[in-house]
Parts: sequence; structure tokens; C-alpha cells
Amino acid sequence: MSIEIKVPPVGESITEVVLSRWVKNDGEAVEMDEVIAELESDKATFELTAEQAGTLRTVASEGDTLAIGAVVCKIEDSGTAPAPKAKEEAPAAEKVVIEEKSVSPVAEKGSENYATGTPSPAAGKILAEKGVDAASVKGTGVDGRITKEDALNAQKSPAKPAPASTAPSTPAPAAPAGSRNERRQKMTPLRKTVAKRLVAVKNETAMLTTFNEVNMKPIMDLRAKYKDQFKEKFGVGLGFMSFFTKAVCEALKDFPAVNARIEGEELVYNDFVDVSIAVSAPKGLVVPIIRNAESMSLAQIEKTVIELATKARDSKLSLEEMTGGTFTITNGGVFGSMMSTPIINSPQSAILGMHNIIERPIAEKGEVVVRPMMYLALSYDHRIIDGRESVGFLVRVKQLLEDPARLLLGV
Repeated sequence: MSIEIKVPPVGESITEVVLSRWVKNDGEAVEMDEVIAELESDKATFELTAEQAGTLRTVASEGDTLAIGAVVCKIEDSGTAPAPKAKEEAPAAEKVVIEEKSVSPVAEKGSENYATGTPSPAAGKILAEKGVDAASVKGTGVDGRITKEDALNAQKSPAKPAPASTAPSTPAPAAPAGSRNERRQKMTPLRKTVAKRLVAVKNETAMLTTFNEVNMKPIMDLRAKYKDQFKEKFGVGLGFMSFFTKAVCEALKDFPAVNARIEGEELVYNDFVDVSIAVSAPKGLVVPIIRNAESMSLAQIEKTVIELATKARDSKLSLEEMTGGTFTITNGGVFGSMMSTPIINSPQSAILGMHNIIERPIAEKGEVVVRPMMYLALSYDHRIIDGRESVGFLVRVKQLLEDPARLLLGV
């Protein structure tokens, strides 16, 4: 007995998916609950598993867009698998050999009289005037003799192409240097969704960006002093993301509008902080969420960031892990970005952009010193966040990062 494997429901707002990859091939044996394909929606990638053991018979192809409930493949029970066709194919092969033997003599016979006749004197004169080789003419006279009529109908063989080294009579236009190939690739559902959302945010919000810079030396000194003990105690490294997440959570207590959103004609303020972390995954940008980050320690944040980033790289994030979020942090510095204006992650009202750390001369207590500096960018929706709140929030984040003791003590 065979069963049909259909696209399962994967979320309330998802009506179709793309068959991104077959893990098992058509005709292969599969086990119960074995992963056979990957389905990609506009939010995440899902695995399709076999509902019984048997032989896989694919229905859809890679790249197909399938509605929820559409048939992806069938699995035939091992007992009903089609019998091998080796015995049926053997006579067919033998038949081909017989046909080839019967055809070959005909071809040979048809060519044995070709170009073997001798032209008559009149035919020879005509062929010479035409410049036609007698060997290329098939005679219709007795014993293959080339008649005058044959010579009149004969055509000169087309000239052979000039050798590669022979220069053409007219110079060809010079080809442009370098390759000029083009490749076209269909947009993935995730990329299409990202594109639509980013354009919608630009069109539907009053987005502005404010900047500041942070002296990263205090945090770098703290990390250098305690990184070994931290890793030994908690099993994870002490990175920058945990400090920035804690600083954001503390600053949001003083500026709650930065953690709010607009719904219709209402402002929705959140008493919790779900921090979305922008991660560059193989199939595009995804934004998994650190839930209740305000109540987590540095070690807990670091562990959560590593777990979410690993899932993102492996396309294992669930919808729940990417749904929601009240504030976003994106780190373009890992790619070398010095300055940018990040786009708000709708329906949130603000996003903090981190950038690369570069040693620059700054004035400190009346002296010029070199410090590891980072530019920060806060993009915000001016409909809900005023300039005072946006600038004040970023200044508060700067103060907390430049004095990590205040960050750890919550003062």
C-alpha cells in the first residue's frame, strides 16, 4: 500500500512553501520518520519526514511552490514495490543488435557504387569546366558510368573552412575583455519576504537615525581579565553581545517608548524586553529572539546567542523563535562595517546598529589618546519616539558600556 505525503500546516499566516531540497532521491528506500525533503517558507525552513517505511516516489520537484496540503511525494510499501525490469529489458537489447546487423549491409551496399564510375568524354569536359571532382559524382549510366546529364546536374562541393591560422577576409569586431556571463536565480520565499518588509518599513514609518560613539576599552579590559574564569565557570566565552544586550535592557527602563510599538491608534508599551538578534544565515537575514533578556545574566545571554546563531546557520530555527521581539540589535561590525543606518524591524520602533572597533585618537582629560572606538547607530520611528528619547537612550547605552561596573550593578 502506498501513502501520500503532503505539505503540513506550518503556521497561521503561511499558505505556501517551496520545496528547496530533496534529501532522499526518487526510488530510494526510506525508514519511518526519516527526513526526506526540506521545505522553505517565507519565515523558516522545515524538514519533511517519511510517515512509513518503503520506497520514495517523488511527485514535486526542487524549486516547486506548493500550497499547504499539496502532495509532495508518495511512499510505496516495500511489499508492493515494482519488480525489477532486467528480464524485460534483455530482449529489447537483443532486438537492437539484430536491427543494427540488418541495417549495416544496406548502408554498405548503397555506398559501393558511389564515386566509382568513369565519366564519358563530354561529361569529363563539363566536370572540368565546373571544377567538380568526378569522384564526388554518382553515375547513373551503365556500370555507374557518369553521363553528360550527371555532369550537368553535378554541383561543386562546398569549400572547406579555412584553417584556424588563416586570417579572415574581414576583421571581426574585437570581443570585450573578461567574462560577461549573467546568472538568473529565483528569489527564495525568505528573500522575497525580507524585501517586502524592508520596503514597507521605509514607506510606512517616519524613520530617523541618530549616532554616537563608544570607547570600548573598559569592556575589552574586563573581558581580557575575566574571560578565562568566565569560560571555565559557565562554559561559554564572554562576548560583546551580552554587554550590549544588558545595556539596552537597562536603558529601556528609562526610555520605555523605545521598547513600544504602534497598533492602529494605540501605543503598546512592553514591560519586558524580547531582544531580536539579526543573524546572517545561508538563505538570508533571520532575526531570532532572546526572550525576557532583562532578567538574564551575561552567561545566560551568551549561551542563548550561541544557540540561536547555530540554529540559524543550520536552518533549524522554529517560527516561535523568530516571532515577536520588542527591540533589535544588529552587528554589522563583524563584516567590517564602520557606519550604517539600520532599518527598523517592523512592528518594532527601534533598532541598534553595532559597528567595527577601530583605534582612533580622542581627547581624554585634556590629552589626546588612542582608544578602541565603535560607532553606534539607533534608527527609530519618529511617530512614537521623540528626538529627546532617542538621543537620551543612546547616551545611556554609551554610559553603561563605558562603565561596565554600573552595567553589572544596575546603577
